[in-house]
Amino acid sequence: MCSVSRVKPVQRVLALSLCLRTKARGSSCAAAQNKLLCPGVTTGSLPLQAGCRSYCSRMALGEGLFFRQLFESVSSTYTYLLADRETREAIIIDPVLETVDRDVKLIDELGLTLKLAVNTHCHADHITSTGLLKKRLVGLKSAISRFSGASADVLLSEGDKIAFGKHHVTVRETPGHTDGCVTLVTGDQSMAFTGDALLIRGCGRTDFQQGCPKRLYESVHQKIFTLPNQCLIYPAHDYKGQTVSTVGEERRFNPRLTKNLEEFVDIMNNLNLPKPAKIDIAVPANLVCGLHEV
Repeated sequence: MCSVSRVKPVQRVLALSLCLRTKARGSSCAAAQNKLLCPGVTTGSLPLQAGCRSYCSRMALGEGLFFRQLFESVSSTYTYLLADRETREAIIIDPVLETVDRDVKLIDELGLTLKLAVNTHCHADHITSTGLLKKRLVGLKSAISRFSGASADVLLSEGDKIAFGKHHVTVRETPGHTDGCVTLVTGDQSMAFTGDALLIRGCGRTDFQQGCPKRLYESVHQKIFTLPNQCLIYPAHDYKGQTVSTVGEERRFNPRLTKNLEEFVDIMNNLNLPKPAKIDIAVPANLVCGLHEV
C-alpha cells in the first residue's frame, strides 16, 4: 500500500557509491565506465523488465524500481512515473491535464495501481491532471505541500516518506520559486525530483507566487546540493531538450547557483521575463487539484 509517513527532517549525508552494473538480458551498457547507464524504454517480454535505455543516464538505480520519464511539449513539463516491479504499486509526479489519456493508458498497459499523484508545487504554466486522474483511477489520492495553499488528500511536510511497495521517496521542502515547492528524493538518494526549484543549468523564477531568490538559493544549497554528487536530477521542466543532470554537475556548472548569494539575488531580480501565458487559469485550477472549469 502506498502511504505517507512522518519522519524527522532529512540530515546532510555522505555521498553514496553507485552500482554501475545493470542486467539487460545478459548485456550491460557501454556507458557504465562513465558512471552513466543508458536509459529509455524498457526492453524484454515483460512490461516492467529492466533493460538498456535509449539515452545516456541511469533511470532506476534501486533494485526492483520501475521508472519512466514522460514529456508534455506545450509547457515542456516532465511527468514521472515510479513503481514497485513486484507489487505494481505506483506514484506519479507532476501529471499534466493534456496528457491524462496517455498516462492512464500507460498505467493500464503496465498493470500498475496508481496510489498517489504528487505535485511538486502549485504550477503556473500548466494545469495538473491530478483531479481527472482521481476520477478515472479508483483509490488514487492527491498530494502537495502543506505550504502550497492548495487542497489535496495528503499535505506534505519536510521528511515525509511516500511509500509504494517496498520503495519510497522522501520529501525535502525547497521553497523559493513558491512557498510550497518540494523535492522528492528516492530512498537510496540516487534520484531527486526537483520540480522548479532546480532545473538543468537553471532554476525556477522568483518574481511571482511568493517567489524569493534568497530562499531559493538556500533551499537548493541546503536541501539538494547536499545530496551525493552522483544523484540524478530530474526537474519539472526543460526547454532545451535536456532530460537529466546530476547534483555534481549542477554544483559545478549551473550558471546561476554557482554564484554567491548576492550575485544570485541580483540575477533573479533582473530576469525581466514575461509572465507565464496560462498563469491566470493554471494557478486557480491547481489550487483545487486541476478541476477548476475543466
